[in-house]
Amino acid sequence: MTLTAWALTTGEMGMRTQARGLAAAVAQTVVEKTVARGWLGGGDRLEPPCPDLIVSCGRRSVSPALAVRKAASGRTLAVHVQDPRLRAREFDLIIAMAHDAITAGGNVIKVATALHDLTAANLATAGEAWMSRLAPLGRPLTGVMIGGDLRGRAFAQEDGAALLAGLQRLKAGSGGALAITPSRRTPQSMIDLLAQAFDADRRVFLWDRESENPYRGILALADRLVVTSDSISMVSEALSTPHPVEVFDLGFARHVGFIQDLVDRRLIRRFEGDPTPPVTTGPVNATDEAAAAVRALIQTRTGVSG
Repeated sequence: MTLTAWALTTGEMGMRTQARGLAAAVAQTVVEKTVARGWLGGGDRLEPPCPDLIVSCGRRSVSPALAVRKAASGRTLAVHVQDPRLRAREFDLIIAMAHDAITAGGNVIKVATALHDLTAANLATAGEAWMSRLAPLGRPLTGVMIGGDLRGRAFAQEDGAALLAGLQRLKAGSGGALAITPSRRTPQSMIDLLAQAFDADRRVFLWDRESENPYRGILALADRLVVTSDSISMVSEALSTPHPVEVFDLGFARHVGFIQDLVDRRLIRRFEGDPTPPVTTGPVNATDEAAAAVRALIQTRTGVSG
Protein backbone atom coordinates (compact mmCIF):
# COMPACT_ATOMS: atom_id res chain seq x y z
CA MET A 1 0.00 0.00 0.00
CA THR A 2 1.49 3.34 -1.09
CA LEU A 3 0.71 6.11 1.38
CA THR A 4 0.79 9.86 0.92
CA ALA A 5 1.31 12.26 3.81
CA TRP A 6 1.31 15.98 4.50
CA ALA A 7 3.66 17.36 7.16
CA LEU A 8 1.84 20.46 8.41
CA THR A 9 3.52 23.16 10.50
CA THR A 10 3.88 26.91 10.75
CA GLY A 11 7.38 26.66 9.32
CA GLU A 12 9.62 26.64 12.40
CA MET A 13 12.55 24.32 11.77
CA GLY A 14 12.10 22.33 14.97
CA MET A 15 8.47 21.63 14.14
CA ARG A 16 9.18 20.87 10.48
CA THR A 17 11.79 18.29 11.45
CA GLN A 18 9.40 16.50 13.79
CA ALA A 19 6.41 16.40 11.45
CA ARG A 20 8.50 15.56 8.38
CA GLY A 21 10.47 12.89 10.24
CA LEU A 22 7.36 11.02 11.37
CA ALA A 23 5.59 11.37 8.02
CA ALA A 24 8.63 10.08 6.12
CA ALA A 25 8.97 7.11 8.47
CA VAL A 26 5.48 5.96 7.52
CA ALA A 27 4.54 7.24 4.05
CA GLN A 28 6.22 6.84 0.69
CA THR A 29 5.27 10.34 -0.51
CA VAL A 30 5.60 13.31 1.85
CA VAL A 31 4.67 16.90 1.06
CA GLU A 32 5.48 19.68 3.52
CA LYS A 33 2.68 22.21 4.01
CA THR A 34 2.91 25.49 5.89
CA VAL A 35 0.12 27.41 7.56
CA ALA A 36 0.47 31.05 8.56
CA ARG A 37 -0.55 32.44 11.94
CA GLY A 38 -3.89 33.35 10.43
CA TRP A 39 -4.09 30.20 8.34
CA LEU A 40 -7.22 31.19 6.41
CA GLY A 41 -5.35 34.16 5.02
CA GLY A 42 -1.97 32.68 4.16
CA GLY A 43 0.25 29.66 3.85
CA ASP A 44 -0.14 26.73 1.50
CA ARG A 45 -3.54 25.79 0.14
CA LEU A 46 -4.90 22.64 1.76
CA GLU A 47 -6.97 21.38 -1.11
CA PRO A 48 -8.13 17.91 -2.23
CA PRO A 49 -7.04 15.33 -2.99
CA CYS A 50 -6.48 14.86 0.71
CA PRO A 51 -3.56 12.67 1.83
CA ASP A 52 -3.83 9.33 3.60
CA LEU A 53 -2.03 10.83 6.59
CA ILE A 54 -1.57 14.34 7.93
CA VAL A 55 1.07 14.91 10.61
CA SER A 56 0.79 18.30 12.28
CA CYS A 57 3.07 19.89 14.85
CA GLY A 58 2.48 23.05 16.86
CA ARG A 59 -0.74 24.49 18.24
CA ARG A 60 -1.41 26.78 15.28
CA SER A 61 -1.58 23.76 12.98
CA VAL A 62 -4.33 22.04 15.02
CA SER A 63 -7.39 23.62 13.39
CA PRO A 64 -6.20 23.33 9.78
CA ALA A 65 -5.16 19.71 10.30
CA LEU A 66 -8.56 18.80 11.68
CA ALA A 67 -10.21 20.73 8.84
CA VAL A 68 -8.41 18.46 6.36
CA ARG A 69 -9.57 15.39 8.28
CA LYS A 70 -13.14 16.66 8.19
CA ALA A 71 -12.96 17.46 4.47
CA ALA A 72 -11.82 13.88 3.85
CA SER A 73 -14.74 12.54 5.92
CA GLY A 74 -12.28 10.96 8.31
CA ARG A 75 -10.40 9.04 5.61
CA THR A 76 -7.29 11.10 6.33
CA LEU A 77 -5.56 9.88 9.46
CA ALA A 78 -4.76 12.92 11.64
CA VAL A 79 -1.71 12.65 13.89
CA HIS A 80 -0.48 15.55 16.01
CA VAL A 81 3.02 15.89 17.47
CA GLN A 82 3.22 17.69 20.85
CA ASP A 83 0.36 18.56 23.18
CA PRO A 84 -2.29 20.34 21.06
CA ARG A 85 -3.83 21.94 24.18
CA LEU A 86 -7.26 21.91 22.50
CA ARG A 87 -9.45 19.57 20.46
CA ALA A 88 -7.23 16.66 21.46
CA ARG A 89 -10.01 14.08 21.19
CA GLU A 90 -10.54 14.90 17.52
CA PHE A 91 -7.13 13.55 16.49
CA ASP A 92 -6.65 9.90 15.67
CA LEU A 93 -3.33 9.92 17.51
CA ILE A 94 -1.27 12.38 19.56
CA ILE A 95 2.46 11.95 20.12
CA ALA A 96 3.37 13.91 23.26
CA MET A 97 6.54 14.06 25.29
CA ALA A 98 6.92 12.53 28.73
CA HIS A 99 6.98 15.92 30.50
CA ASP A 100 3.89 17.28 28.70
CA ALA A 101 0.78 17.85 30.81
CA ILE A 102 -1.52 15.80 28.59
CA THR A 103 -2.33 12.34 29.98
CA ALA A 104 -1.31 9.20 28.14
CA GLY A 105 -4.03 6.76 27.16
CA GLY A 106 -6.77 6.60 24.57
CA ASN A 107 -5.44 8.42 21.53
CA VAL A 108 -2.32 9.75 23.33
CA ILE A 109 1.09 8.10 23.56
CA LYS A 110 4.09 9.62 25.28
CA VAL A 111 7.72 9.45 24.20
CA ALA A 112 10.94 10.38 25.96
CA THR A 113 12.46 12.54 23.23
CA ALA A 114 11.43 14.76 20.35
CA LEU A 115 10.81 13.34 16.89
CA HIS A 116 13.27 14.13 14.07
CA ASP A 117 14.28 13.14 10.56
CA LEU A 118 17.64 11.56 11.32
CA THR A 119 17.99 8.01 10.04
CA ALA A 120 20.76 5.46 9.98
CA ALA A 121 21.05 6.04 6.24
CA ASN A 122 21.44 9.82 6.29
CA LEU A 123 23.85 9.63 9.24
CA ALA A 124 25.96 7.08 7.35
CA THR A 125 26.02 9.39 4.34
CA ALA A 126 27.11 12.32 6.52
CA GLY A 127 29.77 10.18 8.18
CA GLU A 128 31.26 9.26 4.82
CA ALA A 129 31.25 12.90 3.71
CA TRP A 130 33.03 14.12 6.85
CA MET A 131 35.39 11.23 7.58
CA SER A 132 38.39 12.73 5.78
CA ARG A 133 37.94 16.08 7.53
CA LEU A 134 37.35 14.83 11.08
CA ALA A 135 39.56 11.72 11.16
CA PRO A 136 42.82 13.76 11.42
CA LEU A 137 41.65 15.10 14.79
CA GLY A 138 42.22 11.67 16.29
CA ARG A 139 40.41 9.62 18.93
CA PRO A 140 38.59 9.70 21.23
CA LEU A 141 36.50 12.36 19.50
CA THR A 142 33.93 14.34 21.45
CA GLY A 143 31.25 16.07 19.41
CA VAL A 144 30.00 19.30 20.98
CA MET A 145 26.67 20.85 19.92
CA ILE A 146 26.10 24.36 21.23
CA GLY A 147 22.82 26.25 21.09
CA GLY A 148 22.05 29.72 22.33
CA ASP A 149 19.48 32.12 23.73
CA LEU A 150 15.90 31.14 24.37
CA ARG A 151 13.00 33.46 25.03
CA GLY A 152 13.29 34.59 28.63
CA ARG A 153 16.78 33.17 29.19
CA ALA A 154 20.01 34.24 27.52
CA PHE A 155 23.08 32.11 26.94
CA ALA A 156 25.16 34.18 29.34
CA GLN A 157 28.89 34.83 29.50
CA GLU A 158 29.18 32.74 32.66
CA ASP A 159 27.49 29.85 30.85
CA GLY A 160 30.12 30.02 28.14
CA ALA A 161 32.94 30.13 30.66
CA ALA A 162 31.60 27.09 32.52
CA LEU A 163 31.15 25.11 29.30
CA LEU A 164 34.66 25.97 28.14
CA ALA A 165 36.14 24.95 31.49
CA GLY A 166 34.38 21.60 31.25
CA LEU A 167 35.61 21.01 27.72
CA GLN A 168 39.17 21.83 28.74
CA ARG A 169 38.96 19.35 31.66
CA LEU A 170 37.55 16.70 29.35
CA LYS A 171 40.19 17.21 26.69
CA ALA A 172 43.07 17.23 29.17
CA GLY A 173 41.81 14.16 31.01
CA SER A 174 40.90 12.04 28.00
CA GLY A 175 43.73 13.07 25.71
CA GLY A 176 41.13 13.32 22.98
CA ALA A 177 39.88 15.72 20.36
CA LEU A 178 36.90 18.03 20.04
CA ALA A 179 34.61 18.72 17.07
CA ILE A 180 32.49 21.73 18.00
CA THR A 181 29.48 22.97 16.06
CA PRO A 182 27.72 26.13 17.27
CA SER A 183 24.23 26.87 16.02
CA ARG A 184 22.85 30.00 14.38
CA ARG A 185 21.65 31.05 17.86
CA THR A 186 25.04 30.76 19.56
CA PRO A 187 26.29 34.18 20.75
CA GLN A 188 29.35 35.37 18.88
CA SER A 189 31.01 35.97 22.26
CA MET A 190 30.86 32.21 22.93
CA ILE A 191 32.44 31.41 19.57
CA ASP A 192 35.17 33.99 20.18
CA LEU A 193 35.84 32.44 23.60
CA LEU A 194 36.26 28.97 22.08
CA ALA A 195 38.37 30.25 19.19
CA GLN A 196 40.74 32.01 21.57
CA ALA A 197 41.01 29.06 23.96
CA PHE A 198 41.72 26.49 21.24
CA ASP A 199 43.66 28.69 18.85
CA ALA A 200 46.15 26.63 16.78
CA ASP A 201 45.08 23.39 18.54
CA ARG A 202 45.09 20.84 15.73
CA ARG A 203 42.94 18.48 17.74
CA VAL A 204 40.01 20.90 17.90
CA PHE A 205 37.62 21.63 15.03
CA LEU A 206 35.36 24.68 15.44
CA TRP A 207 32.77 25.30 12.74
CA ASP A 208 32.87 28.83 11.31
CA ARG A 209 29.09 28.90 10.61
CA GLU A 210 29.82 29.81 6.99
CA SER A 211 31.16 26.65 5.39
CA GLU A 212 29.27 23.35 5.09
CA ASN A 213 27.50 22.45 8.34
CA PRO A 214 29.26 19.50 10.03
CA TYR A 215 26.38 18.73 12.43
CA ARG A 216 25.32 15.38 11.03
CA GLY A 217 28.89 14.35 10.32
CA ILE A 218 29.80 14.94 13.95
CA LEU A 219 26.77 13.00 15.15
CA ALA A 220 27.85 10.09 12.98
CA LEU A 221 31.56 10.03 13.79
CA ALA A 222 32.00 11.16 17.41
CA ASP A 223 32.76 8.71 20.21
CA ARG A 224 30.71 10.74 22.69
CA LEU A 225 28.49 13.79 22.49
CA VAL A 226 28.04 16.93 24.59
CA VAL A 227 24.90 19.00 23.91
CA THR A 228 23.61 22.18 25.53
CA SER A 229 20.18 21.85 27.14
CA ASP A 230 18.49 24.75 25.34
CA SER A 231 17.59 22.58 22.35
CA ILE A 232 15.28 19.61 22.90
CA SER A 233 15.78 18.73 19.25
CA MET A 234 19.58 18.58 19.47
CA VAL A 235 19.47 16.48 22.63
CA SER A 236 16.94 14.12 21.05
CA GLU A 237 18.96 13.75 17.85
CA ALA A 238 22.11 13.02 19.83
CA LEU A 239 20.27 10.33 21.78
CA SER A 240 19.25 8.59 18.55
CA THR A 241 22.91 7.78 17.85
CA PRO A 242 24.81 4.92 19.53
CA HIS A 243 27.12 7.38 21.32
CA PRO A 244 26.90 8.26 25.04
CA VAL A 245 25.37 11.69 25.58
CA GLU A 246 26.06 14.38 28.17
CA VAL A 247 24.01 17.55 28.49
CA PHE A 248 25.42 20.87 29.63
CA ASP A 249 22.45 22.06 31.68
CA LEU A 250 21.79 25.76 31.24
CA GLY A 251 18.85 25.66 33.64
CA PHE A 252 16.22 26.77 31.14
CA ALA A 253 12.94 26.59 33.04
CA ARG A 254 11.02 25.31 30.01
CA HIS A 255 13.28 22.25 29.76
CA VAL A 256 13.73 21.26 33.40
CA GLY A 257 11.25 18.39 33.22
CA PHE A 258 12.68 17.08 29.95
CA ILE A 259 16.28 17.04 31.18
CA GLN A 260 15.43 15.54 34.57
CA ASP A 261 13.38 12.77 32.96
CA LEU A 262 16.36 11.82 30.77
CA VAL A 263 18.68 11.83 33.79
CA ASP A 264 16.24 9.65 35.74
CA ARG A 265 16.09 7.19 32.83
CA ARG A 266 19.91 7.16 32.68
CA LEU A 267 19.79 8.25 29.07
CA ILE A 268 22.09 11.21 29.70
CA ARG A 269 24.55 12.54 32.24
CA ARG A 270 24.92 16.21 33.09
CA PHE A 271 28.18 17.49 31.64
CA GLU A 272 30.85 18.71 34.03
CA GLY A 273 34.02 17.71 32.17
CA ASP A 274 34.47 14.19 33.53
CA PRO A 275 36.90 12.51 31.10
CA THR A 276 35.36 9.08 31.76
CA PRO A 277 32.54 8.49 29.25
CA PRO A 278 29.10 8.14 30.82
CA VAL A 279 27.39 4.76 31.00
CA THR A 280 23.93 5.33 29.55
CA THR A 281 21.00 3.16 28.50
CA GLY A 282 20.53 4.63 25.00
CA PRO A 283 20.16 4.94 22.15
CA VAL A 284 16.53 5.96 22.01
CA ASN A 285 14.65 7.05 18.91
CA ALA A 286 11.14 8.33 19.53
CA THR A 287 10.49 8.66 15.80
CA ASP A 288 10.67 4.89 15.38
CA GLU A 289 8.34 4.40 18.34
CA ALA A 290 5.83 6.92 17.00
CA ALA A 291 5.99 5.49 13.47
CA ALA A 292 5.23 2.02 14.81
CA ALA A 293 2.13 3.39 16.56
CA VAL A 294 0.94 5.09 13.36
CA ARG A 295 1.51 1.94 11.30
CA ALA A 296 -0.46 -0.10 13.84
CA LEU A 297 -3.34 2.36 13.61
CA ILE A 298 -3.28 2.22 9.81
CA GLN A 299 -3.30 -1.57 9.88
CA THR A 300 -6.19 -1.63 12.34
CA ARG A 301 -8.26 0.67 10.12
CA THR A 302 -7.39 -0.74 6.72
CA GLY A 303 -6.12 -4.23 7.34
CA VAL A 304 -2.95 -3.24 5.46
CA SER A 305 0.36 -2.33 7.11
CA GLY A 306 1.83 1.10 6.30
